[in-house]
Amino acid sequence: MTILSRRSFALGAVVSTALLAGCSNGVGSKGSASIDARVEQTLNFLYGQYPSTQDLAQKSAGMLVMPLVTEAGFGIGGGYGRGALRVNDVTVDYYSATKGSVGLQIGAQQYAHVLFFMTDEALMSFRRSSGWAAGADVEYVFRDQGENIRAETTTATSPVLAVIFGQAGLLAGASLEGVKYSRIIP
Repeated sequence: MTILSRRSFALGAVVSTALLAGCSNGVGSKGSASIDARVEQTLNFLYGQYPSTQDLAQKSAGMLVMPLVTEAGFGIGGGYGRGALRVNDVTVDYYSATKGSVGLQIGAQQYAHVLFFMTDEALMSFRRSSGWAAGADVEYVFRDQGENIRAETTTATSPVLAVIFGQAGLLAGASLEGVKYSRIIP
């Protein structure tokens, strides 16, 4: 059994502090302005390409806008994106989406998606939850044409509508996936 000496503990504390100081927590950075600009561009594109989504936005209690999600897979896959939660056209929080999947899949793609929370209860449930959404998915994406047959726990148990658009890349397969939305400070 090894006993941790005071000198080892002090050295470990100094090294850990230096490493953590090198990690930025985002306070005072321009990351939020960058995300907000991308969210505005994404919403303008969405409303221009799919005008009926403006009605959804007006009726919704809030929207989580993820301007760019990048994912890739070869048997095991993953993805990541950052976006903003907007209530009454004002950003109230920033979120990241981390995605993992396993199954018969190959390729890479990028896309945007918006979650429309159609009731205040659904919005509050999302904001208070750990943010997991698990689903079974069969999809293919080639260029900007995409078709999904999707069943997600967020749409099955609460009034949340997901719109996925702007797909680019090549991803084919059938997978079981999970997404975790986490509140961030950009």
